[in-house]
Amino acid sequence: MNYFYLVVLWLVAILLPDTTSAPNSRTQAVADRPNVLFIAVDDLRPELGCYGKTAMISPNIDRLADTGTLFNRAYCQIPVCGASRASLLTGLRPTRDRFLGYSTRADEDAPGAITLPQHFRKNGYYTISNGKIFHHRDDKAGSWSEPAWRPQNPGNNWRDYVTEAAQQIAAEHGNGRGPAFERAQVLDTAYYDGKIAAKAIEDLKRLKEKDQPFFLAVGFLKPHLPFNAPQKYWDLYDPRTLPEASNPFEPENAPDAALHNFGELRNYAGIPPEGSLHPSLAKLLVHGYYACTSYTDAQIGKVLDALDILGLSDNTIVVLWGDHGWNLQEHGLWCKHCNFETSLRAPLLIKAPGFPERQRTEALTEFVDIYPTLCELANLPLPEHLEGESLLPLLSQPNLPGKEFIYSKYYNGFSVKNDRYRYTEWSEEDGEIYARMLYDHQQDSLENVNIVEQPEHADLVHLLQQHLHQAYPEDFTQ
Repeated sequence: MNYFYLVVLWLVAILLPDTTSAPNSRTQAVADRPNVLFIAVDDLRPELGCYGKTAMISPNIDRLADTGTLFNRAYCQIPVCGASRASLLTGLRPTRDRFLGYSTRADEDAPGAITLPQHFRKNGYYTISNGKIFHHRDDKAGSWSEPAWRPQNPGNNWRDYVTEAAQQIAAEHGNGRGPAFERAQVLDTAYYDGKIAAKAIEDLKRLKEKDQPFFLAVGFLKPHLPFNAPQKYWDLYDPRTLPEASNPFEPENAPDAALHNFGELRNYAGIPPEGSLHPSLAKLLVHGYYACTSYTDAQIGKVLDALDILGLSDNTIVVLWGDHGWNLQEHGLWCKHCNFETSLRAPLLIKAPGFPERQRTEALTEFVDIYPTLCELANLPLPEHLEGESLLPLLSQPNLPGKEFIYSKYYNGFSVKNDRYRYTEWSEEDGEIYARMLYDHQQDSLENVNIVEQPEHADLVHLLQQHLHQAYPEDFTQ
């Protein structure tokens, strides 16, 4: 080869871009912007195998936990679906006047806030919503690259009955709700969550072909009431061996404000309007909750399998969260809607490329922390309005202490928790306190004895109250 050709080759080598390492190449872009699979599960307690609950059959959520970090002490901001989701998706805490009930709309309570998926969309992501992400399908519609999708609604809202008998009861019931449970010999896709999983899998297939990263939100409905699931998931359990609440009674010295009549459950046919449930009915409902959790776990498994088969797992962040906890007769309660641990503590799992697997952290964490965490994992800037803190350090070092205090509320009940205690107070808008609770989780993890009035805890109560009021400066008279 003569000297002229060597010079030509050298010029070509230095002038042409190196497509294997150029920062704007697809390979580098994908590495810099991992995909996000954002899985929400309605009314999911941390009653899962990965949380040490051996009675629950949840192999797919358990294997997700094996690929990332399990947050054992994660708490929602408010124990009701619409408000909890609005808070998480905007990164804002609820206040006395913001994010209150199940029908909360983020676009009404926080119209100027950029939502988590909207922020990803503005930064080049293709965003999709399947199932229940916001409580209202059309809430913050600009968050999504295409209209938010839900299964076709036959008229019973999320209460998907497949048998004629249950549909008839729903039609005759004043509010359109039928029985509190249904078990039918049907395929998984007969109920909504099976349809949601199938839609998510089809979306993964087409998202793989897009030349941009994606944020795919998949919101599963069960184990929300009614406890409807295919028969085979009921058959996984012997109802005689299912665990029962060890404290199906009101906590000692608990104020009336802390308790409720679990009206959500009483809206269903066959549930008495007041009083405790017959033991056989209570056992049947527990059985239904377990069956529905296993049903949704199976649907999650199908989506995770598709992620693997399509070769997307290595560059996809997976986050799974339950929007709040749920009571299975603890304190004599059902459903959520209270300031006890059973309503406020919920599952949170994060699997992120490049971070260690099979981790568990005991650090106190809050759902407002999810927004900044996903931003940092995806190398996105943090919006100024966020009120949470990134959990990124815990993904690398799960033994870090985490937050000193975390906060939750339900209507006029404001709550603060540190490593050992939870303090809750109820107050009027003028700041007048009308009820209080304090529980020592080291001595009383089930919150069976309210110790707030014991003189030896006066200084502790004052300290926790100060932190609580500082966290909600606009809601308390200083």
